Amino acid sequence: MAYEMIPIGYGNYVARSRLIAVVTADSAPSRRLIQDARERFSLIDATGGKRTRSVLVMDSDHVVLSAMDPDALPLDPAQAEEEEAGNA
Repeated sequence: MAYEMIPIGYGNYVARSRLIAVVTADSAPSRRLIQDARERFSLIDATGGKRTRSVLVMDSDHVVLSAMDPDALPLDPAQAEEEEAGNA
């Protein structure tokens, strides 16, 4: 089974089909979501030590933190293909 992967910064990727939502990290509900995931040990920090800008909610009940802005994430399949072509 092959997954289409989305780059979320610093060499980290998530599977597009497993992604439920992408939210900004600035709101109070997203901070509560992060704290709840931390307490359940289902938080994945992929920020590379940088400031958290987006929070990705996965269908496996994991919460992934990214240092990329939600608008900068290549969520559109056409946008992801352009990113890959530019990196090659």
